Amino acid sequence: MHKVFISGSMKIKNLDDNILHRINNIVDSDYQVIVGDANGVDSSIQKYLQFKKSESVIVYCSGERPRNNIGHWITTKIKTDAARGTRAFFTAKDVQMAEDCDYGFMIWDTKSTGTLSNTIELLQRNKKSLVYINKVKEFLKIKDILDLEKLISYMSETAFIKADKKLRLKDKIESFKNQQNSLF
Repeated sequence: MHKVFISGSMKIKNLDDNILHRINNIVDSDYQVIVGDANGVDSSIQKYLQFKKSESVIVYCSGERPRNNIGHWITTKIKTDAARGTRAFFTAKDVQMAEDCDYGFMIWDTKSTGTLSNTIELLQRNKKSLVYINKVKEFLKIKDILDLEKLISYMSETAFIKADKKLRLKDKIESFKNQQNSLF
């Protein structure tokens, strides 16, 4: 069974029809959904999956208990030595979801470094993702560095600077390019 990692910005709380249509396709295709426990997109996805009576869902959390598990689904608890509540603490579950999935579906506000980081984690593992850019209501497939650069072009300069500071975004892009060049 294919596993789809669904993630998104904590500031997005409402899922528009474009997103719901994609989730319906995922559920109707009998794919397993793996989702985090955060507020925002994670909890909104969980609410919708509960409404759809979807049973093929796993909720990932860092630590012992999920913040949200609306459908009382199976949980995967990720152990981490990072201090509770820190970015590193919550990132541990995201990295594991990127490892465990086959594909990603990201819902992004063009600012969230967490969602961008998840997209990069998938790309580093040669896994494709579909990013819904909520601001412009468009989908973008991310399968290589060129796609990632196109995705980043939707960011404001301020958001890019913040992402670069948090994620070392320029270094990651350069690393992808170097990997690609070494293949030839």
